[in-house]
Amino acid sequence: MRIVGFGDSLMAGYQLPPDDAFPNKLQAALRARGHDVEIANAGVSGDTTTGGLARLDWSVPDGTQLVILELGANDMLRGIAPEITEKNLDAMLTALKKRNVGVVLAGMYAAPNLGQDYRAAFDAIFPRLAQKHGVPLIPFFIEGVAATPELQLDDGMHPNAAGVDKMVENALPVIEPLLK
Repeated sequence: MRIVGFGDSLMAGYQLPPDDAFPNKLQAALRARGHDVEIANAGVSGDTTTGGLARLDWSVPDGTQLVILELGANDMLRGIAPEITEKNLDAMLTALKKRNVGVVLAGMYAAPNLGQDYRAAFDAIFPRLAQKHGVPLIPFFIEGVAATPELQLDDGMHPNAAGVDKMVENALPVIEPLLK
């Protein structure tokens, strides 16, 4: 199966060797479980949902069967209105559905320092879109990694190799059933 990991630095493997990036580690884990998968890394550090929408067509080649859509963290960090983030993700989900490409949506939660109103609006985006489009959801892509220093780089935001292992462990129960 041809899969594309489409996202930001969390997908790209910011400051990690290529083999430690999420798509490569997920591919290795799935192959170890007997799945014939090829996962392309279409992660771009610093990317927003606006940037992702602009590059979607050329970043997801024909023949792709599944996209792991992971964008929104940089929108949140920049304080972009949640309505814009949702509109862009909705457009990406619609475009991929039109191309008959399956999607797993990787969610994000807003940082607590952005205030309760922003947090409530942002945190609702991913479950709402997963339900609207009928796609599987990884509720929080960095679950168990965020706020866990031993699983992060020194910047306190990005996963280290062990953090990526945790992300793969979290993603497997969502992604593996789609390969059967």
